[in-house]
Amino acid sequence: MTPPDSSNPNRVVVAMSGGVDSSVAAALLVEQGYEVVGMMMRLWSEPGSPGAPIANRCCTPDQLADARRIADQLNIPFYVLDTKEHFRQTIVQFFIDEHAQGRTPNPCIQCNRQIRFTYLLNQALALDANYLATGHYARIHHTETGYQLLKGVDETKDQSYVLHVLNQEKLAHTMFPIGEYTKAKVRELARKFGLAVASKHDSQDLCFLGDGDYRRFLREFGAAQNPGPIMDGNGRTLGQHTGLPNYTIGQRKGLGIAAPEPLYVLQKDARQNALIVGTRNELGQRTLVARDVNWLAGAPPAGPIPAQVKIRYKAKGVNALVEDVGNGRVRVQFQEPVFGITAGQGAVFYGGDVCLGGGIIMEGKA
Repeated sequence: MTPPDSSNPNRVVVAMSGGVDSSVAAALLVEQGYEVVGMMMRLWSEPGSPGAPIANRCCTPDQLADARRIADQLNIPFYVLDTKEHFRQTIVQFFIDEHAQGRTPNPCIQCNRQIRFTYLLNQALALDANYLATGHYARIHHTETGYQLLKGVDETKDQSYVLHVLNQEKLAHTMFPIGEYTKAKVRELARKFGLAVASKHDSQDLCFLGDGDYRRFLREFGAAQNPGPIMDGNGRTLGQHTGLPNYTIGQRKGLGIAAPEPLYVLQKDARQNALIVGTRNELGQRTLVARDVNWLAGAPPAGPIPAQVKIRYKAKGVNALVEDVGNGRVRVQFQEPVFGITAGQGAVFYGGDVCLGGGIIMEGKA
């Protein structure tokens, strides 16, 4: 990860997508006097019909053309990396495997861990750059004790949740030029710089899906989806499910079972191939355990700490006590029941605006 001795402290590689955020990030860095290099990754997507392949939503031909046009306008070099196979093996297969184990992953977290801030960052350093910059809405502060990851100024766009995988060394080589701005201000800056992408819509959904339907994708590319029992917490069979990947934690509709009160999906038990359901009260949980925890300070705190914990990207932080229990795991105890704790999602801890760390949810408990 350490750059070569010949690294240029003024050279920044910008991960460009052809969108307004990364384009403004590049323009800001050029304006600030950095030597900017644009770079875009070609990522895997599922094949389309014969003769009409579907491009990954992060790198369609139109987006590639927009990114190249912006680079030309800014008078910066622009490179395209073929990352399709690495992305397929590292992110897409991970997505499939996690669902086969009854978990619901967030592939953006894994992509930031393995692709953007490992593979792409290493590519930037190999070009003798000192930084990789992206269009994420987050901030990095350098303090006397090290680097801090902070939420973006625009709370509605904050992306620190999917960036909790960064460590001190990676933070030292990362820049988020638009983190101090709101989305509205970023579009205003794009117009000021004369960028044609100023009004371009944000991309949505999982980038490698042709139509955004992950259930359909898993049926076609994933492990066999075997029907099995729908059970309550006492082990009574209430009905049949069509395959665990077809359900989400907290789902109420579409279960196909009759009960005196509404029932919700509580758990997907891959070992028994069973869908566990229960009442809304049972859905609320006060404790979770997370694994593969990354503490951005570089080490876990000496004892339990109060924090606000987000259990999914768009969730609000909930007050909790976070305790490191060793072996890369933490126990999170919430002050009130939290609904929809889902194995495979990230649990990310905050102290105000500062992202303290996070891990992958293993289970929730009453």
